[in-house]
Amino acid sequence: MAINATEQPLGKVFTADYRFRIPSFQRAYIWKPEQILQLVSDLDEACKSPAVPYFLGSLILVRESDAGEYAVIDGQQRLVSLSIIIAALRDLEQDPEWMRLLDALIVEPGDKLRGIRNEPRLVLRDRDAAFFREYVQEGNLEALFDLSDDDLSSAAQHNIMVNTRQTYDALARFTDDERRRFASYLVNGVTLVIVTTDDLDGAHRIFDVMNMRGLPLTPSDVFKARAMSGLRPVELDAYATRWDDIMDPLGDDARATEEFFAALHMILTHKPATGKLIEDFLTDVLQAHVAGGTVPAFIDRVLAPYATAWRILDKPGDTVLAEGLRDRIELLNDYRNREWKPVAMWALVHSFRNLGQPGLSPFVQRGSHTRRDAVDESALGLHDRQRLDELFAALERLTGIDTLNRTGALERRGHAAAAIRDLDKGYPVRLVRGLSVKPDDRTGALIRLHGEMQGDDDLVRLLLVRANEQAASGRIARPRRLSALPIVPLDIADETSFAQWTQDEHDYWMYRLGNMALVQGSADQLDRIGDYRQRRERMLLRPDSKRFPLTQQLADFTACTPAMIRHRQEETIRLLADYWDIRYDERHVDLTAQDIEGLAAGEGGGAAATRAGRGSRRVTIAQVVKAGLLIPGETLVWERPRKGERWVATVTDNGRFRLEDGSEYASPTAAARAAGGRSGGGLDVWKRVSDGRKLSDIWQEYRLRR
Repeated sequence: MAINATEQPLGKVFTADYRFRIPSFQRAYIWKPEQILQLVSDLDEACKSPAVPYFLGSLILVRESDAGEYAVIDGQQRLVSLSIIIAALRDLEQDPEWMRLLDALIVEPGDKLRGIRNEPRLVLRDRDAAFFREYVQEGNLEALFDLSDDDLSSAAQHNIMVNTRQTYDALARFTDDERRRFASYLVNGVTLVIVTTDDLDGAHRIFDVMNMRGLPLTPSDVFKARAMSGLRPVELDAYATRWDDIMDPLGDDARATEEFFAALHMILTHKPATGKLIEDFLTDVLQAHVAGGTVPAFIDRVLAPYATAWRILDKPGDTVLAEGLRDRIELLNDYRNREWKPVAMWALVHSFRNLGQPGLSPFVQRGSHTRRDAVDESALGLHDRQRLDELFAALERLTGIDTLNRTGALERRGHAAAAIRDLDKGYPVRLVRGLSVKPDDRTGALIRLHGEMQGDDDLVRLLLVRANEQAASGRIARPRRLSALPIVPLDIADETSFAQWTQDEHDYWMYRLGNMALVQGSADQLDRIGDYRQRRERMLLRPDSKRFPLTQQLADFTACTPAMIRHRQEETIRLLADYWDIRYDERHVDLTAQDIEGLAAGEGGGAAATRAGRGSRRVTIAQVVKAGLLIPGETLVWERPRKGERWVATVTDNGRFRLEDGSEYASPTAAARAAGGRSGGGLDVWKRVSDGRKLSDIWQEYRLRR
């Protein structure tokens, strides 16, 4: 078995030297938004030090031909995600040369003279290969954004669609220069180790050795070894055991322990992470204790209390802390971002004097046969509860606003470092700069609440939980399975209960908060129900659904009208604005009484509007017509020469497509479905007769203008 391993920059990996194929026995693409967004964030930080390479791990490949064809045994998730990132960069780029270079990274441009075919560099499993090629690799992101879940045939396609949306939104917040700097670093600074073999069994053995045999040293192992070097012989055994007693309850997940020490480093140094945790922690923290003979004090007074605080944040429900504080921590755990943790750890350690002391656990002991004295908050040395409550409230408020504004990880970490710096100086919570919400942040959050929430189910569910609990004036017990479901169905064409709705009204409200309700159970329970009364009855069927006031309100409405959904939208926004204390500005003007345009025109609204305006939200025909990119009366054509089929659509004055049979549709995809039975990708099939331009290009021009 011949094995070859070489380290290559990404710009060399995505060339004609390699053509990657995902074998059918491999699992599907399973990365979620948090994973691909973390990769984008990490690369964004790394590119700020362009001379330092970013190692992205190894690819294990089986050579299938001498023409550079390889089966991917390990590395599929990263290859697919990198392709998505490059596709988003390409779609956001306006310079033709940059677009061509980015396109060539994921699609071989071909060369007839050299006999090179135009092909994608990565081919997914059969079920998803055509979808990935059509929408991502070949640059049809506008068509992808126009799809709904009904147009997808696999979970992998859903992951591809959602991850592409989220990546596009994240990169859209960069300036042109920032994106080009990011793209240049991606090609030249990101490296992979390519491990190749001619034997499939051999590739699996390599995979086993690299991933399953032997445990690499974790940061905790490295730090423990350095700390033990600073102990006297009589202290060594006791403090080696003490270290293990402190760290073992955190678990053996290397990523989790790395996150803990990164948070501890920030708390102690006020420095955000640089990507070199082991080097930074040894230099900035441990070296002084080793040199000064204070390792025991570090373990007892720093490591122990902060590790205990970390565990409290992970499982607040298992602690003896007061219910209100447990609830505050549970609310913070609702967020997928974790930059709040260092501040929360600081708050706990500086509010409980005895946290981390041996034999004094803040956790409820269940099923133990050994007798332990009862421990409560007073035994843990609680002091200044008011400051603790204020701090957690301010931290949750900031985390919520940052989540709505899609604030980047680097900026969120900057907030945390600034907050801890001011807290260490003894500032009262109201004066801590890292926890403050600026007028522009407040405006941006309100603009986001007014807008569409398509493709971010977790955020919609979180927002509705917050709004309902604000309406209930307290915490609501959540069922194990909780979904945010639309009141108005995806298709209203044949539903008499929505006869008064226009297609424009439906499209406008479909993905806004006012059309969503919290319901116990799965997300697909209303898929086959179109009638409003039946949908309402199904939503209110289970008692747990009725716990939520905004869901229970549906019982008071015998019909669903646009006015009803508008009322729910306004009420939900008011509740959330009150919850996060962003309803009024400094002059006590009620900002929830303003629409998006009014908010964007107000003080500080320019930056907020820019942030909220350019993203993956669906573009409508009416918007494109209003912008002058489509003209009422002009014709569009969809031709299938091989099948001898041709359909014609006319742009109407009210922003719809009228087919030759007189039927009208509010989206290109709906018109394509009605004309030729195509389930998705309407933007990609229709072309303008006057210049042959595809709608996807027109839609992209509108988005870039906006």
